[in-house]
Amino acid sequence: MPTRTARTAWNGTLNEGGGQVELTSSGAGTFDVSWPKRAAEEAGGTTSPEELVAAAHSSCFAMQLSAVIAEAGGTPVALHVSADVTLRPDPAGGFRISGITLTVRGEVENLDADGFVRAAEQAKATCPVSKALTGTDITLDAALD
Repeated sequence: MPTRTARTAWNGTLNEGGGQVELTSSGAGTFDVSWPKRAAEEAGGTTSPEELVAAAHSSCFAMQLSAVIAEAGGTPVALHVSADVTLRPDPAGGFRISGITLTVRGEVENLDADGFVRAAEQAKATCPVSKALTGTDITLDAALD
């Protein structure tokens, strides 16, 4: 399996500096990052590690869920997944990702609502990004459309 790479160039101090993160493997783009915007409610046109984790988690979960649904005899027609990643102060010092909420709404053939929730729980437990984030509280809200 391949290794994917991203690079970040940072200039200056945490509070006054800034940087750019480049999605090197895909060439999909270069995005601004900044601590003040990372810590603010509004991102102001910059991304953050938490947003990138959310992107990774939502896409990984969607792929894994489509596989689990098929293994259960269903056919995924459409899956809409969001991941909300929360950054909070860490009582031990610094900051930490304090929780992630995965929300999925799906249109699935040949699988009832209970089967969909079971598949979503299994996908949450087995998606590689969920596994990498062991130790972070991950909650799931799953329902059929």
